[in-house]
Amino acid sequence: MHQIVSNPVDSSRRWWVLATVAAAQFMFGVDAFIVNVAIPTIAVELHASAAQIEAVIAVYLIAYGTLVVTGGRLGDIYGTKAVFIAGVFGFTIASLWCGLAQSGTELIVARLAQGATAALMVPQVLATLHLLFADASRGRAFGIYGIVLGVAGAAGFVLGGLLVTLDLAGLGWRTVFFVNVPFGIIIVSAAWKIMPTVPHRARTRLDIPGAIVLFLGLLCLLGPLLFGHDVQWSAWVWLVMAAGVAIIAGFVRLERMVARRGGMPLIDLALLSDHAFMRGLVAVFFFFFANLSFYLVVTIFMQKGLRIPPLQGGLVFLPLALVFIVGSRHSGARAKHRGTLVLIEGCVALLGGLAALALTVALVAEPSALLLAIVLMLFGYGQGLVMAPLSSAVLSTVKPSSAGAGSGMYGTTAQIGNASGVAAIGAVFFAIEAAAGSARVALYTACALFGLSIMICAAFLTWMRRAT
Repeated sequence: MHQIVSNPVDSSRRWWVLATVAAAQFMFGVDAFIVNVAIPTIAVELHASAAQIEAVIAVYLIAYGTLVVTGGRLGDIYGTKAVFIAGVFGFTIASLWCGLAQSGTELIVARLAQGATAALMVPQVLATLHLLFADASRGRAFGIYGIVLGVAGAAGFVLGGLLVTLDLAGLGWRTVFFVNVPFGIIIVSAAWKIMPTVPHRARTRLDIPGAIVLFLGLLCLLGPLLFGHDVQWSAWVWLVMAAGVAIIAGFVRLERMVARRGGMPLIDLALLSDHAFMRGLVAVFFFFFANLSFYLVVTIFMQKGLRIPPLQGGLVFLPLALVFIVGSRHSGARAKHRGTLVLIEGCVALLGGLAALALTVALVAEPSALLLAIVLMLFGYGQGLVMAPLSSAVLSTVKPSSAGAGSGMYGTTAQIGNASGVAAIGAVFFAIEAAAGSARVALYTACALFGLSIMICAAFLTWMRRAT
């Protein structure tokens, strides 16, 4: 039997704690987008190859996606406060390293460290909210969390373009990484002072074999998805992905063996039998499949198809971010009366936004940045309706003692969805653009794939409602 430390959680300053962990989530979200704008400058200054430039973006995603479950479980074992502070501190140091990198290879390694430390930091955000807001304020707290998620993406695009354009102190692209350092120090200081010590499991050790097997399995699945197009999807790519599936299957068997021996598996096996939670994770996958990939495709279309400059293209997403906030606030209020049905309504709004974008591009020969900004607002509102309450709805059946494990599984699923969408829809977009010689046709196809993914998400959300 494992000893459970049952110290009461101090929630007297929980809204300040929310601000602290939300700031860390914002920093992580911005960093996922900000680098895209600076990539051309980085390539020139570091004499980086095309493969190295892709790796700068990809390894951050891979490291985070493959280690986030481990980060969630570490929070269960050692406490969310200690692991959160360690994660933010590590992320800050890794950001400084990225800004000081002198070669493409060094920057790749530093980005790997960034993703790995983010995997320690981010699961503690959801776990902390899950533990501190178990009352009527839960919807409001998770609504704020959802707003942070949406604003971070748009802020990343705009801030990246602004910092590169300003070229502060002649540092150029390096400022997109250096900007994390002062904010990281502030977050660590605040967390140290006000973040409560929450219940954790004592006298246990991390399931190291499980962590290694999961890392290798997800790496085999994510790596080929991200880099497959570079090697024309040759046979070995599919073999590696098949090996990844086999390793993941072996991971589940390994975890059951650890549980039978009285150990503490990396994932809470009880969660696998929670039908509502598992259906919710499928919905999460398909929602995020159409999330990061949407911004990637639209950004590429604006730059290549419409010749809109990076900074102006980044500003296109500002109105989307504003209506995302409005949608997040509306979803929090509506969720009290309509429950998870608000998620379905959000999916309908997303589909409407995709249709509006495709129709605008079809009818207007050269849509301006302003017109695109207005059209994208409906999509942003739909994202706000879904993203804000999604994590709360999916984690609602998870016990507090498994909050870290559940949020880690949620984060991994979301990141795998993001990576898969970027790889799959991105590959289709580039292939059709090359074959048809038209970015418009490629955009139409991508919008159709986004729409299909959102419809599958809505179907599983409906199924999840029936299991609760």
